[in-house]
Amino acid sequence: MTNFSSQPFSLQQQKQLALNITRVLSIYGYITDSYIIVSRFHNRSYSHVKAASCTLPLPFYTKLSLRQSFFTDGLWDTLPQSWQTVLADLPSAQLADLLLETGNTKEICYRSVWPLSLLAFKVTAHTLAFPRVAREAGNGMLEEFRHNHCQSAMLEPLLRRHVKPKKQHEIRRLGELVKKLSNVTGCDCIVDVGSGQGHLSRFLSFGLGLSVTAMEADEHLVTMATKFDQQLGFALQKERKKAMECLGGDGSHSLTLQVPRHVWGWVDPKASWEHFIIQLCKDQSLETHTYSKAITSPSQVAGLGSITPGQQRLACQGRTCTTDVEKDLPAVASETSVSKSHSKTTAELEVNGNRPASSLNQDGHRSWNGHSCPDNSRNSDIRRTSMLSNCYHIKQPCRPGPYFSPESRFVLTGLHACGDLSVTMLRHFARCPNIVGITSVACCYMKISTAETPVPPGVPRPRRFPEPAQSSEPGYPMSTWLAQLPGHQLSYKSREVACHAIEEYAERLRGKSTGLRSHCFRAVLETVIRGLDPSKKRLGVQTIRKAHELSFEEYARQGLARVGLDPNVPLDKASVEAMLSQEQNVVAFFSLALLLAPLVETILLLDRMIFLQESGFHCELLPLFDPKLSPRNLVLVAAKPTSATLTTDDLGTPRSTDNCRR
Repeated sequence: MTNFSSQPFSLQQQKQLALNITRVLSIYGYITDSYIIVSRFHNRSYSHVKAASCTLPLPFYTKLSLRQSFFTDGLWDTLPQSWQTVLADLPSAQLADLLLETGNTKEICYRSVWPLSLLAFKVTAHTLAFPRVAREAGNGMLEEFRHNHCQSAMLEPLLRRHVKPKKQHEIRRLGELVKKLSNVTGCDCIVDVGSGQGHLSRFLSFGLGLSVTAMEADEHLVTMATKFDQQLGFALQKERKKAMECLGGDGSHSLTLQVPRHVWGWVDPKASWEHFIIQLCKDQSLETHTYSKAITSPSQVAGLGSITPGQQRLACQGRTCTTDVEKDLPAVASETSVSKSHSKTTAELEVNGNRPASSLNQDGHRSWNGHSCPDNSRNSDIRRTSMLSNCYHIKQPCRPGPYFSPESRFVLTGLHACGDLSVTMLRHFARCPNIVGITSVACCYMKISTAETPVPPGVPRPRRFPEPAQSSEPGYPMSTWLAQLPGHQLSYKSREVACHAIEEYAERLRGKSTGLRSHCFRAVLETVIRGLDPSKKRLGVQTIRKAHELSFEEYARQGLARVGLDPNVPLDKASVEAMLSQEQNVVAFFSLALLLAPLVETILLLDRMIFLQESGFHCELLPLFDPKLSPRNLVLVAAKPTSATLTTDDLGTPRSTDNCRR
């Protein structure tokens, strides 16, 4: 078995941790189950905040009488009285330091004596949650952004184009991990599921020389990814030519010309792994239709389990996973035919009509390492490459990622695969003999299917794809053991809270952000809505921009209009002011919910770890990203049996459970 850590986290320990968390949530789960309403707020890197709300209707009043404690549900009164006493009107900065802080507690100074039950609640929540701080992050600014907050110093400049700092950090860290897993499994073929605009795929292929197939269900994103590949290829060729002219060298460069192959496809969470392989085998481009014609039904890939280890090594040998058919294919770029209007979008990388001479590394790939030429204007180069978006009918001097056959072996990866997509990836890994390794970073836990909600809300099926197959397997729980554990159920709202960014919120509390008042505004608005029309419960109110800069009267007018109610209804100003004066109590209650959020995420990921081990595979959970930059920072790593060993020292990060006391 592959060992991904120096300290084992046994299956029995995982089960005990899951059991302890279910016991805690059985007592305090009502806090995370309280309905939280999204109130989007644009402020620097904080994309949104959430606001506490209520559920019980009020009778209709011509002039609203809103004299209820926090507010229609009386959420504040659900807390123990001793908790209310110490948390009432507690300043935001102290909420962050006294409640949410997980670091050095010696410097914390309590202004009053906290009840033992609240202290035990805080310690228990911090103790049972997976540690989220990566070793590289430390306590200060990330080293890669120390000199420029917008550009990672550890990422090749050409790979930073079109990529925000958060994504730069993510693709570099995850890409390095995928490369390690590729070395361990001996397989250089990578499949990036939910690839979006292809930022991770480009780093894996151009940056690390891996053979990458990127699958994405959004045809527009596939088109954008292909265009960005072309721009990167052009810029790379220009730099090589410039180096040859200025320095008289061979124009070598740290990046390779290994181009990702883009596939327009949707991973049906209810379909079999055989169907997934069929999608990978189908060539969506205009270059070749060899495998799309050859592989048409699951019966043609059903016998893959009989492939021998020797055949597996052969299938993954080298960086291109070359097959007999592929050897005869021209070295051309992937042209993703997502629609007729985008059927020809390849890029010409030839200089003066000739293929450039370039050095070949030991794997037979072009690798341009060494020379560079000073550029008087880096921005001018960016402007030049941005003009390439309108270029068509152009060829690339390198071939895309592997053309899949039913025997192709690959490592599966997904960066923030949403909802059931991350679950489906793990099931495919466990059941499909083609997949030799996996790295899974999940998100959007509220979109996971459960026995109670087989079709989660807000998860539309992509257009132009067939209806999803029927399956009795929910996204949670995955493991047989957890499904039999009493009290394992997680509500939609608790899973939604698990998607929040506790580190970012703590920073906002310390900064006394004026945006925090939107919490209370939305909670009061819910009371107003419910008073006008008791049937309107938990409505999704469209974002009110700069809500914290508005008076509540103006906020209410805009909010009521968005839900189809009279925006000019008279309000009981005294009652409204009484509720608004409890703003800090709203923030405190929401902070308690965020304190429990990591426990919900922990049990969701424990379920996946236990599932993999029930299937016979070793796995590890690693805090890969800086949580202040990327809140969903835990990556689940697994590999099929191999003699190689991958330690956390190799990854430059501690395992997530090293400091997790159970």
